Amino acid sequence: MKLAVIIPTLGRSGQVARLLGYLGSQTRLPDEVILSAPDATHVELPESLPFPVTVAFGPKGLAAQRNTAMGPALERFDIITFFDDDFVPSADYLRQVAESFAGNGDWAVVMGRVVRDGATNAGLTWEDAEAALRETEGRRYEGPEVVDHVGAYGCNMSFRSSLVGNLRFDERLVLYGWQEDIDFTSQMRSRGRVVCVTAIRGVHLGIKAGRVSGERFGYSQVANAVYLVRKGSVPASFALPLMFRNIAANLARSLRPEPYVDRRGRLKGNMLAILHVATGRIEPEYILKI
Repeated sequence: MKLAVIIPTLGRSGQVARLLGYLGSQTRLPDEVILSAPDATHVELPESLPFPVTVAFGPKGLAAQRNTAMGPALERFDIITFFDDDFVPSADYLRQVAESFAGNGDWAVVMGRVVRDGATNAGLTWEDAEAALRETEGRRYEGPEVVDHVGAYGCNMSFRSSLVGNLRFDERLVLYGWQEDIDFTSQMRSRGRVVCVTAIRGVHLGIKAGRVSGERFGYSQVANAVYLVRKGSVPASFALPLMFRNIAANLARSLRPEPYVDRRGRLKGNMLAILHVATGRIEPEYILKI
């Protein structure tokens, strides 16, 4: 099966170059890596790599950048793997993904287990990621080998191309695209299973550079959740508890916020979105006006 890796990126050219070099050590190399960026200033390529790299330029925004690269790739590859530019996969990640799809014809989406996630703290370094991967190498995971999910975590997710059809990421979820991954992969469940294979491992560094402002992100935490429930692509039982947990966390920590999270900005964005929703205004793209 032919496999392409797509990496959307914005403002992290050095990080992308390091990730590309790291992908050269995969036990199953990608058949091609496609970088999706607004323009050439966001891309830095190492001098030599054991796989071809192409670049797709298009509109800024995670959903739009995913679509720009994915559309043309669907006809050329059997598997499309998306990595965030700050995701560090284990050396056998792509081999295990290819074997998972080859051995399970009813699987539509496969994601790996994130053994450490810097998105939940101040962020991780490459050294942290490599240490975490060494620590879990060869160690048997105590939980189930395969877990069905409502949707996949966008930092690492792979699709069977033949099942994608005309489905695309929703570009109304602009900029950082909060929950655009769940929206897309939740819809893929009508075409096959969406699973996490726990033996497939990786680390999400959670780099903070290149993210949207706290107020914009807080607005998306509410507006995007309500929009997706209204759209019917994400179950309310998933989206609404997530939304309320985020609001509660921003409210509780706004007095003594973490130095790496703009809790007050997020809470301000939450409140603005709640006001808009209460008046019937459900507009994820409003963050472009903030």
